[in-house]
Amino acid sequence: MKEKIHHIGIAVKDLKKSLQQWKKSFSIKSGEMEVIRERGVKIATLHFDTGPVIELIEAIGGDSPIQKFLEKKGEGVHHFCLKTEDLDQKVKELKKKGMRFVQENPVAGAGGSRIIFIHPDNLNGVLIELKEEKT
Repeated sequence: MKEKIHHIGIAVKDLKKSLQQWKKSFSIKSGEMEVIRERGVKIATLHFDTGPVIELIEAIGGDSPIQKFLEKKGEGVHHFCLKTEDLDQKVKELKKKGMRFVQENPVAGAGGSRIIFIHPDNLNGVLIELKEEKT
């Protein structure tokens, strides 16, 4: 099963301000926004002609993992997302290899996708999101 980089998630304090700065600085196809209440975030996706998407992520609510990240580390790269075709199979495969995950099972992600995060202790301190897009 082949994976590819889908997006790079960047934690931001002010989504609208950050989105304006990115749009002003680069040629971006779109910048749609989505609120994912279950995850405590509001996101804007930035699409370039080629390469992965940039996902700007703002916390909504004090319990959001993004709020905790911002308090601890400030704005910046939060995670890399790898797209996979069969999330359940990939999770099973990685668990057999000893990988730990932030949550036990996949959860709802942006655009109706399913996601799960690999604990950063597994891969050099980098938080990796695995994503299966809605079919």
